Amino acid sequence: MKELIVRTISGLLYAAIIIFSMYTSHEWFMVLFLILGTITLSEFLKLVHLRSYLAYALLLAALYFLSYEIFDDNAVYLYLILACFVNLFLLKDVLWTSKIPMFEKKKYIVVIFYVISGFVFLTLIPFQQEEFLPRLIIGVFLLVWSNDSAAYMVGKNFGKRKLLERISPKKTVEGFLGGIGGSLLAAFIIFKFTEFYPLWVWLCLALIASVFGTIGDLIQSKFKRQAGVKDSGNLMPGHGGLYDRLDSIMYASPFIYAFLLIVAYVS
Repeated sequence: MKELIVRTISGLLYAAIIIFSMYTSHEWFMVLFLILGTITLSEFLKLVHLRSYLAYALLLAALYFLSYEIFDDNAVYLYLILACFVNLFLLKDVLWTSKIPMFEKKKYIVVIFYVISGFVFLTLIPFQQEEFLPRLIIGVFLLVWSNDSAAYMVGKNFGKRKLLERISPKKTVEGFLGGIGGSLLAAFIIFKFTEFYPLWVWLCLALIASVFGTIGDLIQSKFKRQAGVKDSGNLMPGHGGLYDRLDSIMYASPFIYAFLLIVAYVS
């Protein structure tokens, strides 16, 4: 019970900071994600035993030139394709290899196209058709949070069949399905309070957030298992590090952004 209370308070504080910053201005929005990205990157670098000031410079440059002041749309599209490819490659490693090869040999590829890209596309998601829509990124966060919360509650109370026990022993098939249900319910509620997307778009976003968010959590679990640690950090009581909290949405963000580009194109 005490653990649940601590997790709830930490999560609400984290959510309040994000929502407040999103409703101020574009600049504060970018500053927030630069801070979140820097902390997450720091935790990831410790996890893979990589000391690099260059990684922080790459994060700053990517957020500025590919999100805040986009110097070339084609560069963003190319980065999106490469990020999705690397993320799918990480999924392949989770399913079929005992160790993630990139973890050992190609750390900068993971840093650029997995960690940094996650924050670049998170900051691009609320910008649709040259308009800043803070409620859109809040909606995406709510979909991921609803998936995580529902998966935790259903898995804890009804979970029997393990989802991928060798990587994350606590995750169950029932929890995974419960998470999808929670995210779909959240999508319906969000649709009722917004006007910029039809219901089918929010339902598709919920499925993408749930499936790829779960994959992102599994990938992070495998990184931690290879590193021999329980949490990526201890910044947030009850949640571990910031990377522990953002792993799902960080991994899902390129796929969510790609889907929104398709929606904008067909519209």
